Amino acid sequence: MSDAPASQEQALRQEILDKVKQYYQLKHAKRPFEPGKTYIGYAGRVFDETEMMALADSGLDFWLTAGRFSALFESSFAKWYGRRSCYLVNSGSSANLLALSALGAKTLGARRLQAGDEVITTSTSFPTTVNPIFQNGAVPVFIDTEVGTYNMDVSRLEEAVSDKTRAVMVAHTLGYPFNLDAVTAFCKKHNLWLIEDCCDAVGATWNGQKVGTFGDMATVSFYPAHHMTMGEGGAVLASSPLLGRALESYRDWGRDCWCAPGKDNTCGKRFNWQLGDLPHGYDHKYIYSNIGYNLKLTDMQAAVGVAQLAKLDSFIKARQDNYFHLLKSLSDYEPYLILPQQHPKAVPSPFGFALTVRDDAPFSRKQIVDFLESRKIATRMVFCGNIVRQPAYKGTHYRQIGELSGSDKIMRDTFWIGVYPGITAQVRDYIVEQFAAFLREKPGWKKN
Repeated sequence: MSDAPASQEQALRQEILDKVKQYYQLKHAKRPFEPGKTYIGYAGRVFDETEMMALADSGLDFWLTAGRFSALFESSFAKWYGRRSCYLVNSGSSANLLALSALGAKTLGARRLQAGDEVITTSTSFPTTVNPIFQNGAVPVFIDTEVGTYNMDVSRLEEAVSDKTRAVMVAHTLGYPFNLDAVTAFCKKHNLWLIEDCCDAVGATWNGQKVGTFGDMATVSFYPAHHMTMGEGGAVLASSPLLGRALESYRDWGRDCWCAPGKDNTCGKRFNWQLGDLPHGYDHKYIYSNIGYNLKLTDMQAAVGVAQLAKLDSFIKARQDNYFHLLKSLSDYEPYLILPQQHPKAVPSPFGFALTVRDDAPFSRKQIVDFLESRKIATRMVFCGNIVRQPAYKGTHYRQIGELSGSDKIMRDTFWIGVYPGITAQVRDYIVEQFAAFLREKPGWKKN
């Protein structure tokens, strides 16, 4: 087949892609929603024949490592985000590991992160926002979390800083922007790096500007639950060329060479380098300036990402529509539940809709969660709750500021439900009806 004329090859490729489209229409035809029977996930992949055809197109190339689709996605996503560069990796967790590790590059001079340095973060978190701090030999400094915003209590920032502080690494929890005015001013005052974990928050804005464009780096996840997907996958975004070189090196084994996969001698002097104690002329492709990883993803994943990126704005709008509908529809139940709260400058790009059971509510979180699950409505906790209570972190070295009472409250009484684009208006109405069925029978209920 490799000797077939180009026109015949292209015709056969198109025939295959047309068959993939037909297969999608047969295999993945949408089923009608059946209230009380159809399971309503907290998240889910939203796709059509476009993604399957892109995946098949890439598979026919059989370019298994990063290739044309990866390059296209990196340039397109960086442009969409408003950052200079995008570095694809194999997960959002790897994106966090890469971003934090890159701060250890020797090229950063006196500002580089070293063992024993401190990184400020929040105590209600996904574990892999915090784990890279431990994994790089640094010390997390945990600040409490606000109930309602589920973000860092920025009033405690000055208490957290010390002469060892080098960075702030914090997520926009559930897609709700943290106070970027306060955090960026704090980082500027103390000359600290800022890493924005945007895995939950692609498309959220602060004062009209995308979150992820305020800090030195931003991280993103493309897991199926997130705003767009590649199956597995993630990215780090940055605008500094100095950080960009560090990110590329740490992602690609720690190598000093910057040749693209399958390319040689981009620098024009492959056999004319002398670095470290290596002999002059040692092959630049095998010179390592950092202790790095292999965090790259496949071109087939990137092909799915390219197709998803074309839909990202509509995905974000659907999430926001669902979020604001729930915010309005559940407002009658605020005597029992704390609904999500946003700063006036913040517009969320919600990953989920968080609810906290008030201390004096006539029911527990377990009771309402059990009820919703019995009605086929998925629920989730806010990740680790109070992360220092998790068994993995017992005996580790960290500092905490105050009692972390907000995180404890979230750990005990908060849950969230989905707002992803697969939740249609009909599904949304059913969710609201089930909240009403549970809450209106409670003692003391009356409409506001």
